Amino acid sequence: MSDRRASLDEDTEVRPEIRRLVDREFERGATLALARFPKDAAEVQDSPRLVLVIADPDWEWADSGEVRERIAEWTRRRGPSDRLYPGSLVWSVRKPGRDLRDKTELLLAWRRVQREVREGTLGAEFDRADLADIQAKVTEAEEAAKDEVWAGYRYVVLVERDESDGLKVIDLGAGHASASETLCGRIVAALRAEALLNESVGAGYLDRNWPPALDASGTWPLSSLRQAFLNGTLTRLLDPDRILRTKIAEFVARGDFGLASGQKPDGTFERVWHEESVTSDEISFEADVFLLKKARAKELKRMEAVAGPSPGPAAPPGLTPGPGPSPGPSPEPAPVGTRTLRIVGTLRPELWNRLGTRILPKLRPGSELRIGVDFSVTVEGDLARQMEADLRQIVDELGLGDSLRIE
Repeated sequence: MSDRRASLDEDTEVRPEIRRLVDREFERGATLALARFPKDAAEVQDSPRLVLVIADPDWEWADSGEVRERIAEWTRRRGPSDRLYPGSLVWSVRKPGRDLRDKTELLLAWRRVQREVREGTLGAEFDRADLADIQAKVTEAEEAAKDEVWAGYRYVVLVERDESDGLKVIDLGAGHASASETLCGRIVAALRAEALLNESVGAGYLDRNWPPALDASGTWPLSSLRQAFLNGTLTRLLDPDRILRTKIAEFVARGDFGLASGQKPDGTFERVWHEESVTSDEISFEADVFLLKKARAKELKRMEAVAGPSPGPAAPPGLTPGPGPSPGPSPEPAPVGTRTLRIVGTLRPELWNRLGTRILPKLRPGSELRIGVDFSVTVEGDLARQMEADLRQIVDELGLGDSLRIE
């Protein structure tokens, strides 16, 4: 075993096996999207959902130094541009030391011994006890390497605005592989214990954290509201889009808040909901869709009730309408039947969300609604692979892998 360990190749055997061990342990029972061993900031997706970034095993955490500076920079920026969702990144980083490397080398060496015994390379004069002992050594080495992954990846790093470099560090302590727990679950539990992650959000929490600058107007754009959950201002949510849509619909129906869309120059809105059901189609995270404080929502609903329907045009003063011409024959009623309507054309990217929230609800009463998409973009060759990987991940996260293809 010692001879075989000494002959291991660092680049082709040891490092790849360490990555396989780490990847397998994080993948088991993962409840978060994983970004594995990124080589640069572009490989870490900028997603509104929580992402667990597994740092390369060659990185060793220290309170100061290159690794901390790199994580801080990659969390703030993705290549040349600032990240939209820095608060969605949760890093898992290994402790300093050679423990994981040593135990991986032992595992590889015992596996090689076992293979050579089976192949007859080391001769054939082995009794059953010898073979059982070698198998026990392999199993023991596998368990030790697995435990070291848990013990080694003990540091969790994420955005914290109050820190000098914008990072908060949680030391999970020494871990131990367990069938009843997962590495991802361990990290999620630590975030909850630190009050950095919640399953949901309540009306009182939003009311207490309403931005002071928006207090007078009583309106909070949903785009800004969602961003606050993704940039470290408010608590983290596992899936902010889904949770916020569900909770906003509940808040509006109960009357805790209101919802409005289509702001007019006079400060009123084209549509206001309060103490009524609202569909998820109407809850879009755009700048012209607003969460309303209860008082503001009631005020707008009273204004709607007072205004009533718009009156028709009045007759000119001094003129009394006379009898009109005799009505002609009534037109024949249109034949009862069906008609297929299509909407065809090109669309600017910034109008896509509005198309979905305004047009799709109008089409739902019909039957056989089919929607096709055709996106096309040209990018530089060195960015194409990363963009393709990001797009495939997004399609998979949306559950559309069977419906959409990327060419």
